[in-house]
Formats: sequence, C-alpha cells, structure tokens
Amino acid sequence: MKVGFVNIFGKPNAGKSTLLNAIMGEKMAIVSHKVQTTRHRIKAIMSEPGYQIIFSDTPGIIEPKYKLHEKMMQAVKGSLEDADLALLMFDAADNKEEADAVFSALRLKVPALVIINKIDAVKDAEQLKTVQDFFQSKPYAKAVYAISALKKKGVDDLMKEVVALLPEGEPFFDTDDISDLPTKFFVSELIREKIFELYHEELPYHSTVLIREFKEKSTLVKITADIIVQRESQKGIIIGDRGSMIKKLGSSARIDIEAFIGQKVFLELFVKVRPKWRDTEIYLKEYGY
Repeated sequence: MKVGFVNIFGKPNAGKSTLLNAIMGEKMAIVSHKVQTTRHRIKAIMSEPGYQIIFSDTPGIIEPKYKLHEKMMQAVKGSLEDADLALLMFDAADNKEEADAVFSALRLKVPALVIINKIDAVKDAEQLKTVQDFFQSKPYAKAVYAISALKKKGVDDLMKEVVALLPEGEPFFDTDDISDLPTKFFVSELIREKIFELYHEELPYHSTVLIREFKEKSTLVKITADIIVQRESQKGIIIGDRGSMIKKLGSSARIDIEAFIGQKVFLELFVKVRPKWRDTEIYLKEYGY
C-alpha cells in the first residue's frame, strides 16, 4: 500500500487551499481572494483502496511582521520536516523568478512537483510553455504540472503522479478520518471565512475566531463563538447598524457549518476586543496559534 505525507507550499494566494479542497472533494480549507487566509497547517487525510495520503495545506510564505506571522511560518518549517513529497504551487500570473527564490530557499530534501495553477487565466500558450520550461530546468522539480484547481482541470493526472511517488507503508490513520484536527477547528475556520467575505480592508486580518462552546444535543449542535478584534471601532463594524452585519455573518456561517457537520446548528456569536492580540503570546496560545 502507498502511504505518505504530501505537503503543499507556495506564496499567498497561489491556490493551495483551493487545490486541497478539489482533491478532497470536501471543504477542508477556507478560501478567499485575500492573501494570508490560511493561518494554520491543515492536515487532510485521503484514504482510498491502495493508498493513504496525508495532505498538509500550509500558510502562504511571507516575511513575518507580527508574532502571528512568525507562528504561521513555523507551521511551514514544521511541514518541511515530515514530507515524503512536496507540491510547490505557483500562480501562472506571478513572477516566476520570485517563486523560484522561495522554492529554492525551502531546501527540500524530498521529491517535489511544481504546480502551475490558474492556467484558465492564461491566454498565451507560448507564455505557459516558457513558465513550464523554466521550472522544469530547476533541480528541485521532479515534474511540472499545469492545472486549474478551481475548475479541477489537470487534478486527476496530478494525483496519479502523487500516488506513484509515494513510498510503500502501513496507514497512519483510520480510513474514516478526514483530518487530525477537531471539528470545532473547522467550524471556527468557516466563521472566519465569512469574515473575509463580508468585511473589507484590513478587518479580516485583525480578527480571529474562538469556539467557546460546542455541545451536541439530541436535535442540534449548540455553538458559541467569540470573534476577536483589536479595536472598539472594529467591534462596531462587525456588529453593524442595529446588529445587521453580525446577523448576516451568523446566518451565512450557520448554513456552511450545517453542510459541513451534517446537523442542525444553533450558532451564537459575540465580539470581544483584545488590543494587539496578534503580537501577544498569551492570546495567540489561547486562540490556537
């Protein structure tokens, strides 16, 4: 049986989370056009006859500005240590030299596939071939794949190659498991995704979500969550005029959470102000970073 850890690396917004969701056929990672949406290392477990793959979607590689960013980059470093195979994701519209510098700096000790993503946005076939040839010549690239993660184009061929490159072994997880993270982690991420969708400018980056209560009752699941922001003014924006925005956020998040856990949900949201939480060790620990 083929078994292994496959870790996905790349700059912010390269499409890592979209690829993970496309492969798994489940919403495992939150997706937004805004950068730095993924803050944690998310492990997704795919068990099929003949193989088990543990995928890791890592935060986009950035220069840290806050303690939060430093913790995000520690998640990337941790992923380097247990990989059997690396997927290096590149947005077809990005600067290839910059991506090459990022990939080279990882100093990978395992085989890597370079994935050129968002090819549906590239009109010039010659330009795409130039990018493919550029990465094909790099010592870290075992092969180069051009895909559209959003449209699931080229993902099946990529998966065949991934399975072929994995070592033989015994499964690490039960075949029913789809992640090593608890359900409430995914619930907090689904609420956070709605903050990215509904609020603009810097607010999503200044906020996080903490699940205070996750109680399974006979007819529904009761969830209480705190939305943490840095300033009183941000609290006002989250709540909105007469609570209009937080109502919208709650009902939108509830629909996604019910779809994810397959049960009715009663969701209560509160907004708390914690100045400079992104740079305060005690808060970062409490919020799971």
